[in-house]
Amino acid sequence: MAVRRKTFRLKLPSRTLVLGERTLVMGVLNVTPDSFSDGGRFLDPRLAVEHALEMERAGADLLDIGGESTRPGSTGTPTETELARILPVLESLRSVLKIPISVDTRKSEVAEEAIRAGAQIINDVSGLRSDAAIAKVAARRGVPLILMHMRGEPQSMQKGPFARDVLKDVMDGLRASIAKARKAGVRKSQIIIDPGIGFGKSFEQNYELLGRLPELARLGYPLLVGTSRKGFLGATLAREGKAAPAQDRLWATAATVTASILGGAHIVRVHDVAEMAQVARVADSLLDASNRRKIC
Repeated sequence: MAVRRKTFRLKLPSRTLVLGERTLVMGVLNVTPDSFSDGGRFLDPRLAVEHALEMERAGADLLDIGGESTRPGSTGTPTETELARILPVLESLRSVLKIPISVDTRKSEVAEEAIRAGAQIINDVSGLRSDAAIAKVAARRGVPLILMHMRGEPQSMQKGPFARDVLKDVMDGLRASIAKARKAGVRKSQIIIDPGIGFGKSFEQNYELLGRLPELARLGYPLLVGTSRKGFLGATLAREGKAAPAQDRLWATAATVTASILGGAHIVRVHDVAEMAQVARVADSLLDASNRRKIC
């Protein structure tokens, strides 16, 4: 059953984003050689800029740029390398891209430099566990902060042990991240939460979280959900014991994006923007129809 999605107003340096009236589509731009889905494709700044503009034209409402892969098994990227990857792209996009940019990083220094170069949102997949000073950057710069739940570290997070009660684990972890952010001065109205699908959860737990998003929404913050092309979808579509490759997970992604929206997600983070923008429009129509029926 579809839920009634709460409306939030998110203040960016350049504008105010309304979350909840319709689903916002966040396009993924990995400027890395080793991301699980598209590693190496956009390491060249010119190709990255071109792809960013393509995603904007395809219907992206936000762009999430990252210079460090956090795929399962990844071991981290030096600060200097991460900055060298993203800053040329940010500087090139600053005058041409109309949609807001989020920087996907676990480092406060990278966050600071990215905001200076034009990013307007910080997306921390570690939920401030890697570098709590990210919250201070968000507070000082007055930008929204996305806090994601990750159990363990990328290098070992899919080796377990997994939580016995995944919803409790995620909610407890997000509450701890929120408390850190608030203590650092981040306003409640500037926080977005992300359950971290695929980050330290079993394949079955990812589906459980998608089915229980309304319970996560009770924390009182807008929800971002990223399922795009992830490993649990490849496992579900496996044939003869071999997971479906990332590029063959489009329709599976569409199913989980729909489920996310009907479960209350305000933002969906995706690789295939044109297709998922259509999915979001239809899912929003289903959500609206369900809510109208409840009113009647």
